[in-house]
Amino acid sequence: MPRNPLPGLPRLIATDLDGTLLGAGGTVSARNAAALHRAARAGVVVLLVTGRSQHRLPEIYSQLGARYLTICANGGVVYDPVGERVLACRPVDPDRVRQVCMRLRERVPEVVFAAHVECGGRVLHEPGWPRPGGEDGRAPAAPADLTGSPVVKLQARAPEREPESFAALVADAVGDLVEVTRQGYRGLVEMSRRGVTKGSALATVAGGLTIPAEDVLVFGDMPNDVPMMRWAGRSVAVANAHVEARAAAGEVTLSNVRDGVAVYVERLLDGRA
Repeated sequence: MPRNPLPGLPRLIATDLDGTLLGAGGTVSARNAAALHRAARAGVVVLLVTGRSQHRLPEIYSQLGARYLTICANGGVVYDPVGERVLACRPVDPDRVRQVCMRLRERVPEVVFAAHVECGGRVLHEPGWPRPGGEDGRAPAAPADLTGSPVVKLQARAPEREPESFAALVADAVGDLVEVTRQGYRGLVEMSRRGVTKGSALATVAGGLTIPAEDVLVFGDMPNDVPMMRWAGRSVAVANAHVEARAAAGEVTLSNVRDGVAVYVERLLDGRA
C-alpha cells in the first residue's frame, strides 16, 4: 500500500508518454525524470499510461532511471516492469477481431492491420503495413494470423486518409464491437476491447491502491488520453496537445519539448500550484 504523500500533493500522478512526457527525439529529459523521482520520494505513486506495448518500454525505463508501474496498449494491459510481468490483460476475442477486419475492409479496401497479441508481448502486421518489417517488435504476418488469437490492441491504417474523418468512419463501422481511439497520426486508428480505455484502466489501478479520482493528477496530449483526463480529479494538457485533449483538461502546462510535465510537477512539489 502506498504511503500518503506530503500535504498538498496528489496521491497518484499518471502521465502519457509520447507527445507528453517524451520530448525531442522521443526521449525522457533529465528534468522530467528528476521531477518524477522527487514526486515518488515525496510519497506520490507515479504511473505511466501509454498506447505502446511493453516491449517498447525498456529504453524509457532506462532514461527515467526507474521502473514505474505502466498501463500499456491504451488500457488493455497493466504491466509490472520490476517483476517483468503482466498484471492484467483485457484483449478482444478472435471472432470479434475477424468481424472488425471484415467490416473495415468493406468500407476501406486499402486498409492494413497490425495486431498486438500475447497481451502485448508480440506485434504482428500485414505485409502492406507502412513500416519496415520487424520495426518496434513487429513481424510480418498473413491476414489470418492476425485474427487467430486474442488481440489486446488492433491498429488499422490507411495512410492517405485524413485522421479525423478516418477515425469517424472506423467508429461508425465497428464502434459497436470495439473501443475506437486515435493518437493523431495520419490514417491510423487504434481499437481495444469495448470499455477498455486509459481511463478505465487507470480507475481500476487507482481503485486497487484505494486512491480516489480526486487524488489523481494526469498529463496527456491526444484523444486517447481524454478518458483518463475526464476521470481524474486533476488533469493537465501539454501546450502541444490535440484540441480534444486540451478541451478535456482542467489546466495547460508547457509543451513536451519544454518539459511541461516537469514544470508542473516542480510547482506542486515547491508549493506553488
